[in-house]
Amino acid sequence: MVRISFLTGPGLTAHLAALARLRIAVFREWPYLYDGNLESEQRHLKGFAASPAAGMAVAFDGEMPVGCSTCLPLIDAGDAISVPFRARGWDPSRFFYFSESVLLAAYRGQGIGVAFFREREAHARQALACDYACFCAVQRPDEHPLRPAGAKELNEFWRHRGFTPYPDLTCSLEWQQVNSASKVPNLLTFWLKSLTGAALP
Repeated sequence: MVRISFLTGPGLTAHLAALARLRIAVFREWPYLYDGNLESEQRHLKGFAASPAAGMAVAFDGEMPVGCSTCLPLIDAGDAISVPFRARGWDPSRFFYFSESVLLAAYRGQGIGVAFFREREAHARQALACDYACFCAVQRPDEHPLRPAGAKELNEFWRHRGFTPYPDLTCSLEWQQVNSASKVPNLLTFWLKSLTGAALP
């Protein structure tokens, strides 16, 4: 039976190696197409864990992590993520960033993704007095050569979680892709949700 644990501090860092391998496996799939390696993943996760208010919801099947979902204050998420907010005159301290969710295919469709959002929202409300949650999603054209037949879009799932898309609020992140010889830029758009009842900006 799958259980969800929310980890912070030492509890989070104890699982970084296993979670790095999980991220490599899942992010290789559509739509991220990320060609990761263990060294860069562990470096990324250690940087994430350095934020005192960071947290991670982890799905365990027995003792094996089968999914994880991370969050941290937007002010700790790095310039590439926070600059689009600053450019609009929005105070980054009002936002909590939901940075990624990965789940092995065999465990999808069982409500774990819903639990990931619920756990992160609860943590954001408890950790800091932030008005909003936000995340960004990679954009792929319909004609992308690696788009699988019947690829499932998550827009309605995110809307049902209470998030609103901001198509013109974007950032660009570089990563090595399965179909590229070097890192390439990728466009991501943001989704926002009020955590306190404050009107969306």
